[in-house]
Amino acid sequence: MAVAIGMNRDTDKPYYGLLELSENSAIFVAPDGLDKGWANTNGRDVAFTDAFLEQVQNDLCIDTTRIFATGFSYGAGMSYAVACARPTVFRGGAVYAAALLSGCQGGTTPVAYFGAHGINDATLNYSGGENLRNKFVTLNRCVSQNPPRAPRGGHICTSFDGCMPEFPVRWCSYDGGHNPTHKDSGTRESWVPEEAWNFIAQF
Repeated sequence: MAVAIGMNRDTDKPYYGLLELSENSAIFVAPDGLDKGWANTNGRDVAFTDAFLEQVQNDLCIDTTRIFATGFSYGAGMSYAVACARPTVFRGGAVYAAALLSGCQGGTTPVAYFGAHGINDATLNYSGGENLRNKFVTLNRCVSQNPPRAPRGGHICTSFDGCMPEFPVRWCSYDGGHNPTHKDSGTRESWVPEEAWNFIAQF
């Protein structure tokens, strides 16, 4: 079974809606960051991630080639940090409204990357999310491009061209703020979980 490491908890459906979509095909783990955050001072949260992941591997039968990190806001920053620091451990990352909050030790090896960010995010600005994305656009040897921004009231997702096949990059822009499970105008369900799960499930 694949493992999805959720770097923080959300207030909508469990694990940002991924648990429901997985249909019991994955194990989900949601650790609490040290001191209720993911500052990753001197790499301590990466070390913590190593420790709890070792425990998961010792206790459960998992596919170690399909371990993913996902998170929102601070947790997205930490998911980005482990993608940088542990690219041979984590197959990919799915981040929502991310910023460089937990560092990027290493960051020289390709990792599959999915990102979603609101163009009106007043907490962690959209351009910061683009900068994090662009690091993996370069590392994954994708064609550099400027994906379109979301239309009014909606969203738009772009798969980058030219990436190494095993290391795709997909980016979703939405007309909204600081939210991991954005809903388009006039809809009751978020489109984000399905986009993120389809990205993870391709591996």
